[in-house]
Amino acid sequence: MATPLTDQEKRKQISIRGIVGVENVAELKKGFNRHLHFTLVKDRNIATPRDYYFALAHTVRDHLVGRWIRTQQFYYEADPKRVYYLSLEFYMGRTLQNTMINLGLQNACDEAIYQLGLDMEELEEMEEDAGLGNGGLGRLAACFLDSLATLGLAAYGYGIRYEYGIFNQKIRDGWQVEEADDWLRHGNPWEKARPEYMLPVHFYGRVEETRDGSKWVDTQVVLAMPYDTPIPGYMNNTVNTMRLWSARAPNDFNLRDFNVGDYIEAVLDRNLAENISRVLYPNDNFFEGKELRLKQEYFVVAATLQDIIRRFKTTKKGVPGRTSFETFPDKVAIQLNDTHPAMAIPELMRIFVDIEKLDWDTAWDLTRRTFAYTNHTILPEALERWPVELLENLLPRHLQIIYEINQHHLDVRELRCFAELYPNDMDKLKKMSLIEEDGVKRVNMAHLCIVGSHAVNGVAQIHSNIIKAEVFRDFSDLEPDKFQNKTNGITPRRWLLLCNPGLAELIAEVIGEDYVKDLSQLQKLKDFVDDATFIRDVAKVKQDNKLKFAQYLEKEYRVKINPSSMFDVHVKRIHEYKRQVLNCLHIIAMYNRIRKNPAAPFVPRTVIIGGKAAPGYHMAKMIIKLITTVGDVVNNDPVVGNKLKVVFLENYRVSLAEKVIPATDLSEQISTAGTEASGTGNMKFMLNGALTIGTMDGANVEMAEEAGEENLFIFGMRVDDVTAMDKKGYDAMEYYKKIPELKQVMDQITSGFFCPKNPDLFKDLTNMLFKHDRFKVFADFEDYLEAQAKVSNLYQNPKEWTKMVIKNIAATGKFSSDRTITEYATEVWGVEPTDLKIPPPSEPREAFEQTARALKKM
Repeated sequence: MATPLTDQEKRKQISIRGIVGVENVAELKKGFNRHLHFTLVKDRNIATPRDYYFALAHTVRDHLVGRWIRTQQFYYEADPKRVYYLSLEFYMGRTLQNTMINLGLQNACDEAIYQLGLDMEELEEMEEDAGLGNGGLGRLAACFLDSLATLGLAAYGYGIRYEYGIFNQKIRDGWQVEEADDWLRHGNPWEKARPEYMLPVHFYGRVEETRDGSKWVDTQVVLAMPYDTPIPGYMNNTVNTMRLWSARAPNDFNLRDFNVGDYIEAVLDRNLAENISRVLYPNDNFFEGKELRLKQEYFVVAATLQDIIRRFKTTKKGVPGRTSFETFPDKVAIQLNDTHPAMAIPELMRIFVDIEKLDWDTAWDLTRRTFAYTNHTILPEALERWPVELLENLLPRHLQIIYEINQHHLDVRELRCFAELYPNDMDKLKKMSLIEEDGVKRVNMAHLCIVGSHAVNGVAQIHSNIIKAEVFRDFSDLEPDKFQNKTNGITPRRWLLLCNPGLAELIAEVIGEDYVKDLSQLQKLKDFVDDATFIRDVAKVKQDNKLKFAQYLEKEYRVKINPSSMFDVHVKRIHEYKRQVLNCLHIIAMYNRIRKNPAAPFVPRTVIIGGKAAPGYHMAKMIIKLITTVGDVVNNDPVVGNKLKVVFLENYRVSLAEKVIPATDLSEQISTAGTEASGTGNMKFMLNGALTIGTMDGANVEMAEEAGEENLFIFGMRVDDVTAMDKKGYDAMEYYKKIPELKQVMDQITSGFFCPKNPDLFKDLTNMLFKHDRFKVFADFEDYLEAQAKVSNLYQNPKEWTKMVIKNIAATGKFSSDRTITEYATEVWGVEPTDLKIPPPSEPREAFEQTARALKKM
């Protein structure tokens, strides 16, 4: 058994939160006072907590700027292959604490703020979440940016700077109400506007055929204004860039109106152009074919590709600029985060063919070698299919190019493969077309991404298998090597060091600090599974986190909860497939058991559910109402007392996740097998010492492989069972009749037991469960309750529970986004992560040039 580090060994190490040097603290205090005075124009007599937050943010940003500039100089000098991550969502959350951790400034900043007589936690709470994403897809993009910088890769995130992010959720009378998320109202200290790089983006118009080829003319122009945000790697001086585009109307926009005297109308019309970056579409796993959304998708790719090509053509002084595109895929890798940026494929073809005058075959070869595509969902309602009529109006040249891509794609398939593989099988040809002809003519964007990319990946092994065997089987049969798996990951910097410092320090004490950049080292914790001291310390960290979260709930929700109860947590977007309803049925079943026999032993639970429903998603909103209504009854029943509490977390977001995840005992990951692409919340809970109750779906499968299925509470149908049931037909009534507890629960909801004033309130929800439940809630009900009974039994034995927790934490190494990005880098993008540390700004330029030369040789 490995022995923990001695005190002397610990002292030799730098704390994972950074050194507290007297000079550091003095310099930070000086910077803080300077920014309060010169940037914010305030003194301590009139400054507010928000002013103090901004002063601190600017002070920390000062430590970023030199490294940021030096990183870009380094890339200019070394000329590495650059990776561009295109995503319509980046769910960044807060930036201050993450930056302090990655720069090793946290302890020094804590000390400086303490000496200034201020409260660091209060200042951190002043920061608005950058909620530029709906859920997992946008948060994954944020984790990836952190890992790309930490692994020393020359990478850029490109997206939209939405003026309004994901809506703020209020719960009023148990219903979700949406409020605008005006996250920029106080300004954003982390971004830098770059008006000098403003670029034109064209819409509408028509195509003119000329002797020189096709020309897109009479277009309406919108300008794309870039805002850059620094993305620091962990303790390696690399600071990459996330560039978000904001829409601006050109100055001559609608000046014809102005010329006839209608100046006000002309200025108001500018808003139409600027609406493009006004608001994030609040839809997760649902495609909404609105013109504004297509405008957003094209806007980001058109601006980004101009930027990429400018950077490709630019070389350092003394080296001729690149005029040939032969090396484009050797210097540029573009990753499409789902189909939202799919218009990048026809746009790059347009640039190559119409502007750079490459022949079609050369352009297509370069395009396919440049792009790679990540699929995030198999739900049919989430797959993007744009009406041809809309594309023809908004992007006429791109529609022509898509038709031509489709023609080449089908011709090639027909000539080379179909004649041999599928003689006379026109149906298969039709299924593989980019254009769907049934009813309204549409362009299938997933097909466009597959055809236009050299690599296609799912985000968990089970998801990738389903994509290959079912969703895109025809494509996979023809090009099996194109399809890969890249299991998602999370950044341990935010999801352990930042949100759970007690656990992070405890782990560092026993295995050292290198796990922060190499999460696989957590395996060393297996040696401490039976260590009584370590078991006690892990349990204490969890209890401290629970106490802190209980205090937060009491302050924010005025609900008093029992901190020694099991914290059973289910937080994610509210969606039928994520089956918050199944959890709610279990709550009612527990409530009924307590009422039936109040004296019977019962393991106290606090069930915490949180998440947002898309504003137009009626069923998801009904699910929230059911949870809050049941919660009102349970929480106010004197018979229940402290045994069972139900809390609906209002406005679940990144900063709230950072509070609840470290306090969680049981993580609910209960989607119907074969519906969740991956899930990354499941990984965050596992890393923070929660045990998982879940189906064999998404990344749960790999978590069970890593930790051992006996160390998770796995229940329910497997993918094969679901497929078999789909063939046979799912009959909800069959389960209702044969399971007495389920019948009682459903009868209570149907009869209005929880809402006597409006007994039909949940009619739509119960109708769905009985008549058209795609996600088969009743089929897994009995097995779920049995698994929950096992959870309660184990929770009564704190030592055995904690041992299982340690086994789970020790098995989390695979789920670092550093591992995911390393796989993308080596297997998709053709680049290598590096440990080379860019010399800090304080070192002379020679050291920096030497490192650039070393990178070139690698």
